[in-house]
Amino acid sequence: MVDYVNKQVIELNKVNEENRNGATRSVKTETHLSDGRLRLYRLAAVCFGVLCLLQVTLNISLRLAFYNRGNETVEKDLLQTSYNTLTEERDQLQKERDDLMRKFSNLKQTCPEGWQIKLESSWYFLSTETKTWKESRQDCLKRGADLVIINSDLEQEFLLSFNKRAWIGLTDSVTEGAWKWVDGTPLTTPSYWYSQQPDNGGDNPENGEEDCVELNTETWRPVKAWNDQSCLHNRYWICEKVV
Repeated sequence: MVDYVNKQVIELNKVNEENRNGATRSVKTETHLSDGRLRLYRLAAVCFGVLCLLQVTLNISLRLAFYNRGNETVEKDLLQTSYNTLTEERDQLQKERDDLMRKFSNLKQTCPEGWQIKLESSWYFLSTETKTWKESRQDCLKRGADLVIINSDLEQEFLLSFNKRAWIGLTDSVTEGAWKWVDGTPLTTPSYWYSQQPDNGGDNPENGEEDCVELNTETWRPVKAWNDQSCLHNRYWICEKVV
């Protein structure tokens, strides 16, 4: 009987020992599984972090690339604009140079004998004989010019150097008092009438209508030297040809 009881106790102890060992193995197994999952989680987190870092780096690289490309485009546009401007300026300068060379060539080749060259691209011809205003203008027209039109103080002073009583291209023969140049433009300014001129003959009826203008540089100086005179009088004349 005692032996039987002892045997049962031993078997019970074995069972308890096996249960304890199984529980220990179970705990170890669960602990091992937990450690494995943790490592996987950590590895996944590291991989995700690396991917995020790569994505950020890629985004920054792309933005820098587009920014640099944009700057290159802006610089290229600025250079192109500057080039176009310089090209236009060069072409304009070349055109002006060609125009000046052509005018200079014309002056050298076609300026006829007896004409005097003046600054501002005009030629002037002073006659050596006298005619009426109408005959004088016809002579200028035959020469491819017209009676002189005075536009500035410089031109007026230049013509004074001729020192002649000469017809200029100014008349009021169409409408009394409405002075016009031979090209049809009205007289405005500048004007260089001598004192009390024009007077249309004044109080002397023998003078008749004075509808044409002479430059009287023989008598009146310095600049105020215009005088209205009868168009039928004979005077020298000054032709002007504008290049």
